[in-house]
Amino acid sequence: MAATVLLCFSAPLLAADNESPVTATIGGRLHLDFASFDNDGRGTPNKDDTEIRRAWLDVSGKFFVVDYKLEADFSGDHPEAKDVYISRSFGDAGRLTVGQFKQYYSLDDRTGSNYGSFLERGNAGTTLVPLYRLGASWQANPGDMTWAASVYSLESIDAWQVKGRAAGGRVTWAPSPAAGDVLHLGLSLAREAYDNPGVNGVPALRIRPRPAGHLSDESRLTLVDFSAGRDTDVNKWSLEYAQVRGPLSWQGEFSGATFDDGAQRGEVMAAYGMLSWFVTGESRSYDRKTGRFARIKDIRHKHGAFELALRYDQMRGSQHLDGQADLRKGSTEAWTLAGNWYLRDNLRFMLNLIESRNRDRLADTTLDRTRAVTGRLQFDF
Repeated sequence: MAATVLLCFSAPLLAADNESPVTATIGGRLHLDFASFDNDGRGTPNKDDTEIRRAWLDVSGKFFVVDYKLEADFSGDHPEAKDVYISRSFGDAGRLTVGQFKQYYSLDDRTGSNYGSFLERGNAGTTLVPLYRLGASWQANPGDMTWAASVYSLESIDAWQVKGRAAGGRVTWAPSPAAGDVLHLGLSLAREAYDNPGVNGVPALRIRPRPAGHLSDESRLTLVDFSAGRDTDVNKWSLEYAQVRGPLSWQGEFSGATFDDGAQRGEVMAAYGMLSWFVTGESRSYDRKTGRFARIKDIRHKHGAFELALRYDQMRGSQHLDGQADLRKGSTEAWTLAGNWYLRDNLRFMLNLIESRNRDRLADTTLDRTRAVTGRLQFDF
């Protein structure tokens, strides 16, 4: 409703000059996905399927002394709010943002879904990151550094049942010699306090990655499960590293989290490493003001750009009652080979070949082995 009112109010101003006190720009993205699985005989097989992975629309601009953004995803049964905030710049001192926004955590998550080399982020990027939360943040970009700090609620506009409080932040460093020559280092931290997960309508707190893509629900393995209703404290961290050298780039992150509800503890550790090569000679674009990868620029050939990428991703989890042996200990891992054809800078076709495996480390057995071919047609504006 708010988006509709604002669009109606600002529609006459869409073509106004840059000095207008109220402006509006409409954008969006459409991601059409498919997945085909080769399941082994263990567990329930994943079904081949297609989906509208994302169908986002947004309006952003200026409203007198503040900037704003209203964004929603229409791919599900009902619209889901994403960025819904106002912000204001205070020059070199930084920018204040208030509302619902994606929290500042990890290179993998901060790189938008339009610009990643794979259909899905790594295990840590899909299970540990705070995502879109209601809160307030301050961000700044002094020289070769960026930093952001925020306080936020654990509920969001569409997930109000999750209760709790949190604080987190991210700092990056990237000296700036030239385009196509990037060194990125970063650190993300967060502390979250969940109220009564698992009872009275509050969702359980579980870490359950999808090792073979977004449609591989039957291959999910529970690494930790805090659903007894006791308040749970979670500490999260992630170390980031990336480099770009012309058409080659490589990056990795080492992430972790600890869980404590007063009676039991859990720990999750995750790491990935990836290598990207633009066969046609382009370079991955990097935004030094935000510390993340961005839209590819200067496609060299009339038939587009082609990228090959390879990633290894692993996540391990364990859980135990205080003073006792582990009651849960498992791991999931996946190799992903990607081919991306950029017909234009905002239009691409993606294809991923995935080999994944889940293991029960207490029983020393393989629980699931799944291969998948996944793909996406992607357009944004």
